[in-house]
Amino acid sequence: MSNTQNIYVAVIDDDESVCRSMSRLLHAAHLHPITYPSAEAFLADTKRPKFDCLLLDIRLEGMSGLELYQRLSAVNDGTPVVFITAQDNPGVRAQAEASDCAGYFRKTDSGADILAAIRRAVGREDSDSGRKPGKPTDPETTHG
Repeated sequence: MSNTQNIYVAVIDDDESVCRSMSRLLHAAHLHPITYPSAEAFLADTKRPKFDCLLLDIRLEGMSGLELYQRLSAVNDGTPVVFITAQDNPGVRAQAEASDCAGYFRKTDSGADILAAIRRAVGREDSDSGRKPGKPTDPETTHG
């Protein structure tokens, strides 16, 4: 990748292992992740950079990922959001996709697919990704 611009991605998830694995994936792709254990921690970080994308868990302790997205939208924060979830609920999925998110994935979906959605959201297309953003590979399987 010839683009040397710093791309900042907030990873907001209350599961430390997800934060760690997503952070490693993003670092390997030459992106700059910053992790937060909650929506409240993200909002409280007054020194956070201008993020290019948010990788946001749907279900969080306290404020949910959808609530955070709605709160940011209310103040015209147009940062692209890729939602991830451990529990793929059709109603929540519909609500997330109606929000014009950049992607919606289960946590068990391919890291490459999630990364491709992030790259599309920040304008750094992954040329070898042919999948449509935000569409999990096996919609009948739910994990909890």
